[in-house]
Amino acid sequence: MRKWNGVKGLMGMMLSTVMLAGSVSGNVFAAESQSDRVESILAGMSIEEKIGQMMVPSFRIWKEVPAPGTEDMNQTVENTDSTPIAVNVTELNDEIRQCIAKYHFGGTVLYAENCNDAEQVLRLTSDIQSASLSGGGIPMLIAIDQEGGTVSRIGFGTAGTGNMSLAATGDPQYARKMAAVFGDEMKSLGINTDFAPVMDVNRNPNNPIIGIRSFSDDPDVAAKYGIAYMQGLHDTGTIATLKHFPGHGNTDTDSHTGFPCINESYDSLKKSDLVPFQAAINEGADMIMTAHIQYPQIEKETYISKTTGEPVYLPATMSRTILTGILRHDMGFEGVIVTDGLDMAAISDNFNTDDVICMSINAGVDMILLPIVTDTNKFHETERIMESAVAMVKDGRISEAQVNASVRRILKLKEKYGLLDKKDFTLTDAQVAQTVANVGSPAHRNVAWQTATKSLTLVKNEKSAFPIIPKTGENVYILFADACASRSEAWTMAETKLKAEGKLNDGVSVTMQKNTREEGDTQVAQAVQADYVILVSRIYNAACLDPNTDDGFSTGYFDQIITGRKAVGKATIVVSSQLPYDAGRFTEADAVLLAYCSGVMRSVPPTSGAGSAYVPNLPAALCACFGDGVPGGILPVDIPVVDSEYNMTDSVLYKRAQ
Repeated sequence: MRKWNGVKGLMGMMLSTVMLAGSVSGNVFAAESQSDRVESILAGMSIEEKIGQMMVPSFRIWKEVPAPGTEDMNQTVENTDSTPIAVNVTELNDEIRQCIAKYHFGGTVLYAENCNDAEQVLRLTSDIQSASLSGGGIPMLIAIDQEGGTVSRIGFGTAGTGNMSLAATGDPQYARKMAAVFGDEMKSLGINTDFAPVMDVNRNPNNPIIGIRSFSDDPDVAAKYGIAYMQGLHDTGTIATLKHFPGHGNTDTDSHTGFPCINESYDSLKKSDLVPFQAAINEGADMIMTAHIQYPQIEKETYISKTTGEPVYLPATMSRTILTGILRHDMGFEGVIVTDGLDMAAISDNFNTDDVICMSINAGVDMILLPIVTDTNKFHETERIMESAVAMVKDGRISEAQVNASVRRILKLKEKYGLLDKKDFTLTDAQVAQTVANVGSPAHRNVAWQTATKSLTLVKNEKSAFPIIPKTGENVYILFADACASRSEAWTMAETKLKAEGKLNDGVSVTMQKNTREEGDTQVAQAVQADYVILVSRIYNAACLDPNTDDGFSTGYFDQIITGRKAVGKATIVVSSQLPYDAGRFTEADAVLLAYCSGVMRSVPPTSGAGSAYVPNLPAALCACFGDGVPGGILPVDIPVVDSEYNMTDSVLYKRAQ
């Protein structure tokens, strides 16, 4: 049953929706702007087919879970000890295939679990599209989060360097070229939509979810590089999706696990978070993803949380004020609005599913990311949501005028990118071979390597500590922080390159270790005695700055090493491998190099089209420490002073260069 508070109410939202669809002045649905084909398709669609176009399920994991109270292996579910086996959905089973054919979904989202290798993904996307056509449907938007850097779902291609690294190059063309690589690889795989670029302005260094996914803490810089990234995707015929509107960069809560609130006025947002979105809209943005964030100064409507029983503000995803009033009317966006995942805690902990669907569509959302299918119960929930949404349209709770407007926009987008013309997704052997060769190709990885090298930013270098030129008989000690231990294969890749290029001869002894509490004191002693030391830091949240936390204990050992080496007249290099804010933590280090991203590579060196995603930032940084590559990057964010309690302050230690 709906639990609703506030001054407008559902009927007011429905009335304003109908009025919007019927208005003339400023109407983004004006008939003269529509193609005859889109109007013809729309006119022939049933309510069920229209709602299907607005739904974007994801089939991530398949696990057989019997419904509570039923019998399984001669036992009721409550009493059985059997554990269902979870299987990644790398090919369609009959149930998923029939579901796609039946419900005419507008799109689907792939995750890492769906992606094993190039041939498998290509066959999966081909089967998805064929299943849609088999039911008389329209080719689907097949999307993925391929931002680059830390958020790269294709685990075997060119992961790139990450957004902050792109802005650190000082040249937006690097962003355009890197995004074109992503687009080219996705297109080869049958993926036509990228949920990128991230347009969030990382104004809060303590932000737990955005960080290096943002280009900058400056709105104009974020706009410039975000537009270049969008253009790079468009260069390859790939749909770009700006996210997370109105902006996730000033939050201190992750909407995956909590319910963020930004207590800022509309006027304030217009000078900050909205700047990149407005600039990209002006340059032809096609799709924007919403954020599950409360803005109490802008959207005052409330809802009684199903978990706490307390009122919460409607997030941007469900706010007509934000999506229709601001994004559509004020900012002039005429493209497709898609929600972020509705399984995230900000939504699932507070709102009933049917209310989410109803409020989101009436607010102006065009496409809805349904719960991620992780078992058969979730699968059947997706089916139930579809049927419930249709019923809400038929009984008037969801505005049919709004549905028509949304489906029109979806069809226009599909027409623009040629999907309405696609009638056959049968694969040829040549197409498969070409895809395998293209994804993660040497040419693509060269773009990533050159970008990573260009972005490396040397914010400090006293007494010419950087780079090191070790001689025969000397030793180098490289210590990876505990938080960076899983990234240590980056040294294997760097060492191979250094030796191949004659930058590291066999007479130099190099010891690489991963810092642990158990070996910490011994490692400090080894580091103080070494001729050269490189400390690899990885800060992924504010707690990592504090040596008293589990996330940050390595910083305490790093402090001891830096102090101990200074006492004997030896220099120390710190390589920052993720968030650059540790540059404000290790002020006593002689040299600090920022790499802006690190990633796990399962195989080194990764091979073309298979194996492990290529994440070049940290290997490039380690090579640069030995003189192979000259850091040319500039700071895209302010680096704050870290106080004696290991908190980032409002004072700036290193100023943004742009």
